[in-house]
Amino acid sequence: MKTVFAVATAALMMAGSALAQTTPAPATPAPAAPVPAGPQGVPATDVPVLPGAELAPDCGNLYGMNGRAFCVAILLANVATVADTYIADFEGKGWLVAAGDDNRVIFVKRRDGGGCDGLQMQAFYDTSRPAAPTSLGYLGFATIPGNVCAAAPAAAPAAQ
Repeated sequence: MKTVFAVATAALMMAGSALAQTTPAPATPAPAAPVPAGPQGVPATDVPVLPGAELAPDCGNLYGMNGRAFCVAILLANVATVADTYIADFEGKGWLVAAGDDNRVIFVKRRDGGGCDGLQMQAFYDTSRPAAPTSLGYLGFATIPGNVCAAAPAAAPAAQ
């Protein structure tokens, strides 16, 4: 499954509209990354640095990803292409794309002893800076803790 990352498209569209304006718009601060409830994953450890990407150990110092994800930096113009290359690489290693949205892909892989491991790939960039094709975007990779194939607890019946 190929996933097109809207983060690159949105960034390039914003760059194009910024060039068309005669007065620069004030930069808006990047929104704080939401803190997920429950256990946190850790940076993925078996992620190669594929062509088109370069290691970004500090994750661009964005959204508190430093230390929470393994990150690579990519030119915004190339984010979708490199992300698709990562998807193909993970699929070749037995990972399945289980879910996703415009800038996140969730992978699952069956464990030998039962259950599943989970991994997520998140695309992001610094929204406080002007976006241009030559601006940097990032892909962050982190584990999803626990058995992601475990059945969710049954919901209690609704009160009548």
